[in-house]
Amino acid sequence: MQTNTFLKAIKARQPQVGLWVSLCSNYAADIVATAGYDWALLDMEHSPNEVGLLMSQMQALQSGNSAPVARPMWNDSVLVKRLMDVGAQSLLFPMIQSPEEAKMAVSATRYPPQGIRGVSGTTRANHFGRVSDYFDKVHDEVCVIVQIETMHALNQVEAIASVDGVDGVFFGPADLSADMGKLGQTSDAQLWEHITNAAKQVEAVGKPAGTLVLDAGKASRLLNDGFTFVACGSDLALLARGADKLLADVKAELK
Repeated sequence: MQTNTFLKAIKARQPQVGLWVSLCSNYAADIVATAGYDWALLDMEHSPNEVGLLMSQMQALQSGNSAPVARPMWNDSVLVKRLMDVGAQSLLFPMIQSPEEAKMAVSATRYPPQGIRGVSGTTRANHFGRVSDYFDKVHDEVCVIVQIETMHALNQVEAIASVDGVDGVFFGPADLSADMGKLGQTSDAQLWEHITNAAKQVEAVGKPAGTLVLDAGKASRLLNDGFTFVACGSDLALLARGADKLLADVKAELK
């Protein structure tokens, strides 16, 4: 049974620097695999990603030490079952609004009687039936992260974080800012006051907190101030901004 290094690290409160992987390409995943990030978020919610392609991205990441975290497009037990069957051990569930929805997310990752995950004896997750103790140990290596994206959820964050089987809480600044009436203002001081106060509540119930920012300095400050796992950028943004800067630099020197 493969050890979930991401789960082990966040439980030990070891700061984990991550990268959002949104390009839906195993080749792009291969490029960042050996960069040294602790974890890589493989996105399905805001990227045109599919289960088979996400599996190939996880295979590409095996060339390095970045732990893959899969984000399904919704809290959907059928999709979660398929992601886990192809080897996903850590999942980030978007738009969790209540303790009840958090319990649904946890249930989707557990076999009966603890949950509702469908059973197959021959999957990539158990090395096609070769991991003889998979059913005995799989629940110990599953990591469930719930994403808080609205003020409604933020007001219930302590109860959500306290759900048995929830291993961490991730705050989504983009959707939270929108819900506050500040769409696109992801650096707003009031937004981050809400997030940091909620993160302290999460830590108080013994769970690690995480988020995504697109700024190296902000990422470092958050990790220094108590956040456990922070993504500091995305492959898509790096490509877009890098392409823009290169062209601007060349044009700036033209006579």
